[in-house]
Amino acid sequence: MAGVTRAAKTATETNGDAQWTSEELSEVRSRLLGEIEELNAEVARAESQIASGDISDSAGDDQADAGAKTYEREREIALTLNARDLIAQNERAIARIDAGTYGVCESCHKPIGKERLQAFPRATLCVSCKQREERR
Repeated sequence: MAGVTRAAKTATETNGDAQWTSEELSEVRSRLLGEIEELNAEVARAESQIASGDISDSAGDDQADAGAKTYEREREIALTLNARDLIAQNERAIARIDAGTYGVCESCHKPIGKERLQAFPRATLCVSCKQREERR
């Protein structure tokens, strides 16, 4: 009888719809919190660079130097905005874990494949809904 249960569990896991254990959710939560810490440090570093670039004296720079500085500043701003977006996505995933809705597609309300969430723990849509969204 244990073989049947094990086979059913393996089939469910193969389909990617296996239920999350509290230990697995705790691991995902820890991973997301670790990423938030790293991203916050990255944002602080980038903001420091941006701020120091604003203060630096650019008098006497030729057009190429000024253009390079502007490009670098815009790049840092874009990276900072991206990091802030990832922080928000991670916080949203943690809120879904806390609410008990982690792993449920926000569009069709079906389970998101476990493999998808292991690869991209911030996912809010199942593969089908994400593909449909990207076609729009």
